Amino acid sequence: MTMIAARFALLLSAMFAAIGTTLPFFPPFLAAAGLSPQGIAAVLFAGSLTRMVAGPLLGRVADRRGMRGVLAICALAAAAVQLAFALVPWGMAGVIVVMVALHVLYSCAMGPLIPLSESLTVSAARNGAFDYGRVRSIGSVAFIAASAVAGVLVGAWGLGVIPLIVCAALLVAAFAALLLPEAAARRTPGHGSFMAPLSDPLFRRILILSALIQGSHAAAYGFSAIHWAAAGHSATTIGLLWAEGVVAEIILFLYAKPLAERLGWSGLTMLAAGAGLVRWAILAETTWLPALIFAQSLHALTFGAQHLCAMRLLSEHMPAGQVGAAQTLHSSLGTGLSIMLMTLLSGQLYASIGGQMFWAMWALCVPALFLARGLKDWGK
Repeated sequence: MTMIAARFALLLSAMFAAIGTTLPFFPPFLAAAGLSPQGIAAVLFAGSLTRMVAGPLLGRVADRRGMRGVLAICALAAAAVQLAFALVPWGMAGVIVVMVALHVLYSCAMGPLIPLSESLTVSAARNGAFDYGRVRSIGSVAFIAASAVAGVLVGAWGLGVIPLIVCAALLVAAFAALLLPEAAARRTPGHGSFMAPLSDPLFRRILILSALIQGSHAAAYGFSAIHWAAAGHSATTIGLLWAEGVVAEIILFLYAKPLAERLGWSGLTMLAAGAGLVRWAILAETTWLPALIFAQSLHALTFGAQHLCAMRLLSEHMPAGQVGAAQTLHSSLGTGLSIMLMTLLSGQLYASIGGQMFWAMWALCVPALFLARGLKDWGK
């Protein structure tokens, strides 16, 4: 691995280590601090709304001021907020107000971090510095490793250690951002507001495709573990099923370059939508373990193939002065808003029809399959 590739790998690894720690352990941390289920939902919802607004705004700032500096400052700010989380007394009066306020600040700082990091990595890879898929796969490995290590540390020292782990990961991310090549620090002349990418027809198509395909994962992210546990699968089995999905994603990223070159933008996105039709149909109709194992292996395609296509298209097609805004707007609207809305819908559907909720996710992939064909107008 070249020195440049190692720097980008360090940045993505630190970012995904923070996410791999917060995703499984932040809600239990809030519960241990004294929040009710409704309070936890309020904190998470406030964070989601903040990211959707702050991400594109700070992405536009990054286009004008230089991405490296914005990444470092945001990572440091997010680390500081995590340290504040660690200092909040559990069970104090008004703890929910404090937690909401801190999570809003944290989400504001985190909003642009992943999309800008991905954007810089794709751009460097496109210029021949390294293979994007292989560097991105290291981030996925860090996600799994951080989740496992955090679990061990929580078992030894309790949930209070979670903000400290995340703080440490974000400090590494800030350091890694400062090590990025000089090009990441350059200001890029831009025009228009942070909503300017919406005037581009290809960007709008990518936004819709990501909303449909990535949004179709909402039921799995929110309720698959509950559904499988109700069917009698152990927590260990469920954890291994999700780990399998991330491992499959890593394998795809390792060998993504020849696949992308062979299929092109349209073919890669159609593959993601087609895999979604198979995966969600299986999950809607059965909880038989061999079928679940096969369905989870398709995460490499339903998530990974669409993610690779979107990152490459946005990086190669958007004007230089709008790349940051486009990436963060895509993250906020193309994935964040869609998953949030579909999660709310999935909750209602699961309460009434159980696993059949996955048919609603299946339905999202049908129009995506046809919309993906239009990418041939721009791709190979």
